[in-house]
This record gives sequence, C-alpha cells and structure tokens, in this order.
Amino acid sequence: MSRIAYVNGAYVPHGDAMIHVEDRGYQFADGVYEVCQVREGVIVDLSRHLDRLDRSLKELRIDWPMHRGSLIHVIRQVLRRNRITEGMFYLQVTRGVAPRDHVFPAEGTRPSIVITAKRIAPSVIAAKNAKGLKAITVTDNRWDRVDIKTVGLLPNVLARQEAKEKGAQEAIYIDCEGKVKEGAATNVWMVDKDGVLLTRPAEHGILRGITRTTLMDVASRLGVEIREQEFSRDEMMNAREVFITAATSICLPIVEIDGKPIGNAHPGIVTQKIREAFFEIAEKTPI
Repeated sequence: MSRIAYVNGAYVPHGDAMIHVEDRGYQFADGVYEVCQVREGVIVDLSRHLDRLDRSLKELRIDWPMHRGSLIHVIRQVLRRNRITEGMFYLQVTRGVAPRDHVFPAEGTRPSIVITAKRIAPSVIAAKNAKGLKAITVTDNRWDRVDIKTVGLLPNVLARQEAKEKGAQEAIYIDCEGKVKEGAATNVWMVDKDGVLLTRPAEHGILRGITRTTLMDVASRLGVEIREQEFSRDEMMNAREVFITAATSICLPIVEIDGKPIGNAHPGIVTQKIREAFFEIAEKTPI
C-alpha cells in the first residue's frame, strides 16, 4: 500500500507530496514540529503534544493552521489511511509561503501544514531496548531557544552523524560548564548510586519532552525518587544507569558513552521498570 500524506488541505500519495519553493520552513527553518507515537492502535500522549505545539507556535508568533479539533481529525485520517497501528506521525507547521524576506510575511499569510505517518515494528524498538545503545558526548553549539521545538535541527543532524561515524546511536550535548543538557533527539536521565533518578531542569537549555513529562508520572507511581537537577558529564559516566527518552522509543538504556561502559554495561533495572509501566500510565487516544 502506498503511503498517504496530508499537505495544506489535501491527502496525497506520499511520493507526490510537495511544498512551495518559497515556503518559509524550507528557506528559513521558520516552523515547528511534533512527533507522536502510535502503539496498539492508539496515539500516545496526544494532548500534551498538542499543548506543546501550541506553545511553540505562540513563541514564534505563528497561527494555528486549523482548529485543534480539526487537526485531531486530520491526524486520525492520516493514520487510518496509512493503516498505522504501530508507528508514529510527524506534524510540521511553518509560517507559510511568501516572497523570500527575513521579516515576517504580510498579515493573513496562511501557515503551511504537513502530516506524515509511518509504521515502526515493535520488534525494532524491543531489540534496541534489550541490547542498549551507545552514545558520545559533544559540545553544545545550538541556539539558546532549544525549548521551542523548531525544525532548525542542523546542529542535531551533525551531532547524530558524528555519533554514527563513531559507532554510536545518540549524541549527548554538554554545556560550557561540563553539565549534561540533552541528546540530539532525546532527553537524558541518570540513576545515581543511591537509586535517585536525575534529569536536567527544563526551565532553560533543554526541550521539555512530552515523554519526559509522562515519565515523571510513571516514576512517581512506581515510587522512584526523581530530582530535576543538573549533573556533570563525569557524574553521568559514573552513574548506575543512564537512559534516554523520546516519543517514538519511550525509554532506551545507554550502556556505553564515549567508549566507556555505564554501570555493568547492560540495561538497568530502573530503566526497565519505567519502560514496562509507561504505556499503562500515558494518555491513550483511539485512532
């Protein structure tokens, strides 16, 4: 079955999906996006993802492309037309199409919207979880407003490519003070020697991940102590466990960083407990 995409009001074959050459997302990365997991025929944490989309749009002064209820309907249609029960959807909104100029286009310029979906076999994520991932650390060179989920991801692309070339799957950003920030496409967590779960505060310097937020609910339900506090690269390297979170993979263990084993170089107990409980606690919206 050929894939179907939604582009500015039309459902079209994925291979025919196109945007205008003067779309500001293409020319200026002037747009935002969300990625949401689909599991067992439901959308995971949809409300929180749309709330964050609303915040990102407001921060960049981009209008909603349609009413929120209509957007949920379109998302469901894209998933149904692609027969996705296990996988994800990608949603992107840009400031729209206008003659190239750095300042905002004329009042009334319609935002552009694209929604795509793809199937991800649960076995692919399960294999990563069972084996664990490797990571590298890199100096953070991104703009200061990483709290906005923009499509301007070139530093992230370069960091992930560096990780791949070094035999790893994620790159973890370190700030100028040697503190851990986040991954190129994930939030980063560690379990210290006392079994306390640590993650950097999201008030500044990282994206407030939706999976990160729900994971706090999960950990609280499980009785795992959580602290939002900064920790250094050295502390991370000596942690009992390290894991990363993201919408499409939920919670994946990191077993090696910069060539050094983390803990016993195997997925940790806290990581697995949280992963196993996550889906039961997360919001589930039927397709």
